[in-house]
Amino acid sequence: MYKKEVRVIGIDDSPFDKRVKGDTLVIGTIFRGGSSLDGIVSTKVRVDGNNSTEKISAMVERSKWKPQLQCIFLDGIGFGGFNVIDINELHKKTSLPVIVVVRRMPDKDNIIKTLRKIGMEDKIRFIEEAGEVKKAGRIYIQHVGITFSRAKELLKICCTHSLIPEPIRVSHIIASGVKLGESKGRV
Repeated sequence: MYKKEVRVIGIDDSPFDKRVKGDTLVIGTIFRGGSSLDGIVSTKVRVDGNNSTEKISAMVERSKWKPQLQCIFLDGIGFGGFNVIDINELHKKTSLPVIVVVRRMPDKDNIIKTLRKIGMEDKIRFIEEAGEVKKAGRIYIQHVGITFSRAKELLKICCTHSLIPEPIRVSHIIASGVKLGESKGRV
């Protein structure tokens, strides 16, 4: 049983122009459960690049809160477009459970078809190795390093103002606010 004050990190990327190659901002917010924001960390990943796993794991590892973190929440498996995260490698590098959160069931076949079409076949294995997408209430998750029942337990604690965990929601607000001057989108 997790305590209500369990320390977690939620990570989301900022909006970006798909036509412009370069880096995009990634924000991580450290929360105690779904109620108290303790801190913010950041990094940048390459739009449609191959460095999201490395950059996010380094961001988590260098954080002063790392010793207390119990889980990493990710807003989807791709940051900066098709910079697909290897959640198994992220789990291995950080020794933390990883939960990928999405609002809708992803169209895996279409994603794989698109990756082949644009010459990014090497990223398909990360999607396939991430495991089954499971319905958890009104959202969907993938998880590694944690059982489905424990993942749902964490979601209950951390989803306080939205269907998604508060750390992801706040990371989204910050990332879009910094990039656009004002937060936008569904949170």
